[in-house]
Amino acid sequence: MGGLVAAVWVLYFMPTPGPPLLMTLVGVLAVAYCLYRVKKIKRRIRDLELGRDGERIVAEALDALRQEGAVVFHDLQGAGFNIDHVIVSRRGIVAVETKTHSKFPDSKVVYDGESVRVDGMAPDRAPVVQSMAEAHALEAMLRESTGKKFHVRPAVVFPGWWVESGNGAKSSPVWVLNEKALPKFVEHAPLVLSEDDFTLAAFHLSRMIRSSGRRGYAV
Repeated sequence: MGGLVAAVWVLYFMPTPGPPLLMTLVGVLAVAYCLYRVKKIKRRIRDLELGRDGERIVAEALDALRQEGAVVFHDLQGAGFNIDHVIVSRRGIVAVETKTHSKFPDSKVVYDGESVRVDGMAPDRAPVVQSMAEAHALEAMLRESTGKKFHVRPAVVFPGWWVESGNGAKSSPVWVLNEKALPKFVEHAPLVLSEDDFTLAAFHLSRMIRSSGRRGYAV
């Protein structure tokens, strides 16, 4: 627009009207740039809405665990990262990373125990590696806060997707599931925390949530 204003003033002081090519060129460039920005912003809005809806779906699925005595926290902030959901129960602590993608009716996620393929393609960020890093970071946060070592299981959830697991997935420390399978996996896990450790971990996580100004849900 600055170029357009400059061109108008140049033409104003010219003794005779000049050719409209300069004005046309500036206008075409301005419109092209605006269209590019609008398209980019619309894509960003779509991705944000998709991510928001995915986290909401997972949060609703975890309500069943709260009824079984678990404590569920959402959007736990760390140093330069955040964990979408944290489940604390007598069956352990689970750090949940939510991944949302647009899909077709026959779309599926394939997990071999080491990596994930979404419709045959590797995601931009390695979700298994990311979830393990978040789980280790949460272990460090709990150890610093409580003085005790807690094991945190990493989990990656693809809301609405069919997840196909290979043989290697059974021995992997990372769960890769959809939102319906996650509560079942937690409910069938062995008891690993005493009542005192469960209460201690839940209390310190709730304090972390409050200190960061985020919201947490607990029974």
